[in-house]
Amino acid sequence: MSYFSGKRVVVTGGGGFIGSHVVQALRAEGCEPFVVRSHDYDLTRESEVALLYEDTRPEILFHVAGLVGGIGANKDRPAEFFYQNLTMGTFLLHLGQRFGLKKFVAAGAGCGYPQDAPMPLKEASFWDGPPQPESAPYSLAKRLLHIQSQAYYQQYGFNSVITVPGNVYGPNDNFDLRASHVVPALVRKFVDAAASGDEQAAVWGSGRPTRDFVYVEDVARGMLLAAQRYEGAELVNISSGIETSIRELVEALVEVVNFRGEIVWDDSQPEGQPVRCFDVSKAERDLGWRAETGLRPGLEKTVAWYRLNRATARLAV
Repeated sequence: MSYFSGKRVVVTGGGGFIGSHVVQALRAEGCEPFVVRSHDYDLTRESEVALLYEDTRPEILFHVAGLVGGIGANKDRPAEFFYQNLTMGTFLLHLGQRFGLKKFVAAGAGCGYPQDAPMPLKEASFWDGPPQPESAPYSLAKRLLHIQSQAYYQQYGFNSVITVPGNVYGPNDNFDLRASHVVPALVRKFVDAAASGDEQAAVWGSGRPTRDFVYVEDVARGMLLAAQRYEGAELVNISSGIETSIRELVEALVEVVNFRGEIVWDDSQPEGQPVRCFDVSKAERDLGWRAETGLRPGLEKTVAWYRLNRATARLAV
């Protein structure tokens, strides 16, 4: 019998990107979770979070809801990114302890690591300095959840896990160019350009910065394993451990999409932290987990999903 079978499980943001894949993974384990969407409960209000716990009485809660976006969105709406992410995490963990929740598992922010931390990023470096300034309001709001989890374990013995994914991508992502991260933005840009027969496609930055890309189904699997294996207040990286430049990403995507036009690099645009790669040895050691989906097959699945769902994917711009 599965660890999750018969348990009462709640997934916040279960209709969103990572959350929908956590829900799918739980269903594959014989668990039918309660899926929280933004129109069901306002998780930035303590009374609404209390109502959620009263209504569902979960044993395990996966907190995957959040206001997320790329560099441009973080630059335009820093106060919203700070307030919404801070209040959601704070209220859910605080009231989870009060309502007898057995385990709280949250998706943290890879950009929360210090800007000058040595690579690859180790969990021990999480508090060694400030994060990159472009997304600091968001990433610090998410980072503080780690301090809260440690405090609640120390005082109450409350079990929680903060997972730190790398650059997550895959089906059901946000393809809104004003708010999306690099992979969905580029997938949309190149698929649309190829379909239109465009002769050029512009890409922000120089292509030199590197990221650690991880397929969303691997992240969901890692979060479920973390819920099963960890007791206490834990922090664990969930990523591929492979450093890939934005230029390499673009080259792979051009091949997958079969875009035949010219790539124009716009280095006047922001491109964020120059290097980011994660040490995943803790997840491998403690959880027996490692990313199974390589970048090329992951991009192929993401492109195929976007092409099939272009009419209904999140495409505000």
